[in-house]
Amino acid sequence: MRFATCLLLLALAAPAAAQTVYRYITPDGRTIFSDQPVPGAKLQGTVTPPAQPAGPTGPVEGRRVPPATDAPAADNRAQRLRAATQEVEAATQALAQARAQLETGKEPLPGERTGTAGGGSRLNDSYWARQAANEQAVAQAQARLDAATAARNQAL
Repeated sequence: MRFATCLLLLALAAPAAAQTVYRYITPDGRTIFSDQPVPGAKLQGTVTPPAQPAGPTGPVEGRRVPPATDAPAADNRAQRLRAATQEVEAATQALAQARAQLETGKEPLPGERTGTAGGGSRLNDSYWARQAANEQAVAQAQARLDAATAARNQAL
């Protein structure tokens, strides 16, 4: 009985996997994929899912197995990818620290205010130099992260 039920469910699932999907564009510009009409949306076309391979989903017989000589190259690639990923993580932390320093450094430190003739005070050049240094640190950290991300993507 269970076997028959499983066969019935598999037979019903196969047509659902090969069903046509329609692409609609709504008036506000969103794209919607659906197997049923979408009210108020304009039909842009159909998308037919790729055919599912028949049989088990294990290794395909006759599939070429890479020769053993590729193992060192794969190990080298894996090492490069690990190193690149570690650099991305370090650059991300550095950027977070630089941004935090920029945010917390907005308050003037002692000695960064100069008195005015009217009895008030203004921020002096040392404050603005510190702010510029903090902003430059954020820009450098962002550039480091961008370079690390590009290197990691290249290692993939």
